[in-house]
Parts: sequence; C-alpha cells; structure tokens
Amino acid sequence: MYAALGLERRLAARGDELVLVSPESFMQYQPFLPEVASGNIEPRHVVVSLRQVLRRTRLLVGEVELLDHPARVARVRTADGALRDLPYDVVVLGPGSRSRVLPVPGLRERGVGFKTVAEAIYLRNRLLSRMDVAASAADPEVRRAALTFVFVGGGYAGVEALAELEDLGRAALRFYPGLGPGDLRFVLVEAGDRILGELSPALAEHVRRLLEARGVEVALGTRLASAEGGVIRLSDGRGFRADTLVWTAGVRPHPLAARSGFPVDDAGRVLVDEFLRVRGLEGAWAAGDAAAVPDLTTGGLCPPTAQHALRQARRLARNVLAALEGRPPTPFRYRNLGQLASLGRYRGVAEVLGLRLRGFPAWWLHRSYHLLMMPTLNRKVRIALDWTVGLLFPRDVVQLGSLHHPREAFERAAEE
Repeated sequence: MYAALGLERRLAARGDELVLVSPESFMQYQPFLPEVASGNIEPRHVVVSLRQVLRRTRLLVGEVELLDHPARVARVRTADGALRDLPYDVVVLGPGSRSRVLPVPGLRERGVGFKTVAEAIYLRNRLLSRMDVAASAADPEVRRAALTFVFVGGGYAGVEALAELEDLGRAALRFYPGLGPGDLRFVLVEAGDRILGELSPALAEHVRRLLEARGVEVALGTRLASAEGGVIRLSDGRGFRADTLVWTAGVRPHPLAARSGFPVDDAGRVLVDEFLRVRGLEGAWAAGDAAAVPDLTTGGLCPPTAQHALRQARRLARNVLAALEGRPPTPFRYRNLGQLASLGRYRGVAEVLGLRLRGFPAWWLHRSYHLLMMPTLNRKVRIALDWTVGLLFPRDVVQLGSLHHPREAFERAAEE
C-alpha cells in the first residue's frame, strides 16, 4: 500500500492511470499482530481499507498469476475466479512474502502461521478455548495437551507472539479457579544457537533469561522433527502432546517474480539495483520483502523489516516519477535506526542508535514508534483508545472460537 500511496500522490495529477492488484481490499500493519493476538488492540484497528485511502487508484481484488513483461501484460485471477489480462506500461512488484513451511511430518495438518490478522485472531481464541477445555477436562493427558503451546522459530514473530499470548494466558488464569501458573506450558523451539538474531547477543540472551523466568521452555539448537497425531517430537529426542503448534520459522518471497522469469537470487527475491529498478528490465520496479534491495550503508542487502519497506516505497514512488519525467533517479539509502521487540504488557527490549533499553522504556518506545508509523490518523486514534481502555480495565478474556466455524450452529439445528 505504501508504494501505491506514494505513486498516487505523485502520478494521479499527471493523468496516469494507477491500478493496484491485491488479494485483499485492506492492508494490515504486521508489527501490531502480537497485540491483536493478546487482545490489546481491536483487530479492525490494525487494518486499513485500500478503497478509503487510495481514492484515485483502481483496486482489483485478486492475485497476479503471471507477468508477461515483454508484452506488458499481467495475468490476473480476480476475486470471482475469472482470469483477465491487464495491460500496463510500468509495473511495480511488492507482493511481500509467505511463511516458509518445511516438509515436517504433521506440520501442514497441525500448524498455524503468524503473518495475518486472521491467524492472530485464531491464536487468541485458540489459547482461551484450550483453557476452557482444560478447565473442564477430567483426563490429565487431555488437560496437559490443551495447555501446551509450541512456537517454532525464535525470530521477532515467534518471540513476540509467544510473549503476548503467554501474558494473556497468565492474566486469564484468575478466571479459571481450577488452573494454576504451572499448568500453562509454552515451548519456544529455535534451530540456531540463540533467539532474536537481529539483536546483540547480550540483549538476546537477556530476552531468553526473561522468558525462562516466566516459565517458557527455550530449546536452542533444536528442530521440529514431527507433529503427527498431535505429538510434538523434537530433534533433541523429546516428545509430548500439544494441541497448538505455531510456525514462525522464517518466510520466503512470493513466487511471482520467479514464475514470471524476472531475475531472482537464490532465495527467490527479485534482483533490483540501488534505484529499486529490476535489473535488466525496463519499466519494472520492486521493493519490500520480495526484493533483494542493496543496502548502501552496510554493503549487504536490506533486511525485510517494516521500517525498510516503508522507506523503500517512498523512494520507489519518487524514482518512478523521475523516470517518467526524464530525470535521474536517486539511490535508496537508509541507515537502520535500531530494533524493537515487545514482550508483553510493560515489557520489551530495544536497541536504538546504539542505546540499549529494557523493560517499560523499551515497551513504551516500541508502541510509540509503531503508532507513529501506522497509516491514517483514524487508525492511530483508535489504537491509542484501545490502549487507554486496556489501562483502565482488566483484560478481556472472551473467546469467540465459533467465529471460525460460523455455520456449525446452523448445521446442528438443521440436523435436529
């Protein structure tokens, strides 16, 4: 959306037609998904309607299946299932990334990712519904499995999601007289030798110790071997039952670029130069998670973070306009300001401009920065109000798991 918004501001006045093809009619702000899962933010408040924001852009809800760039035609599968050819003069690729799902037995059947609002809502309802099951279960094995939550992947997504959900679970225990803190079991599985590889080793180690102090089991140098039959088997030999398996072990670029014959690297990211132009292709641009963008400040590639994607989108829009007007483009250059991670209410870590923060200051900085980056004043105000309500009242522990099966009640009634 950021690239489309920048292009609309600069190109619509020229009379150019702008078309955005998106699988959804909204954009979600992913850094706030953990707080959606914990209930601190209303789900609707972290999504922005593309139709409301992009007033001068034609939105096609669907997915581009193939780009025939020599012919300047995009093959689009629209929301009604029809295929249509969409001609273009200039194409901008920003399809993002998908979960990198490995061929682990049982993972596809049992696992859930953490990249969408729907997944965040599901995990909140899953946690609370499993607590309901455990509170009424007579079989101790059923109870233990219901209260065991396994997260595979120790990056930002896995650590933040686990920390927020663990925080919610602990807070909800007061409403479950038959359950205690020792009944909840959270397991974080990471193949590397430490979690949060983007942080300094000292700060990452601090997070590990903090999670373990909260009762989280952190398994480093360990992989998920199998999840068949609801039994989690790890590479260190351990095996146990768990009703909930969350997969956050990396992402992969959207396959559109590779499928369309665009130049890509070994990871499948489309190759671009420092101006965000696709290498070797006239009239093609790319940014975001699906692009291998040179980082002129480090000599490597830009990491797939929200702060980089936002700045790339702004620079791309300016460069597209410059190219259309015959002016030289400007290289993308951005120095990473630091890293932020939220670990539940009032807890977090941060490294900003060489300064390391822990606890409440880091948590406050994380919230403040991402609130600033959240598109539209409307959403900023709504999120701030959500947080204000959260400070004044206890956590809401209502679970609406039936939302995931809306026809179940109707089908039962039809059978009677």
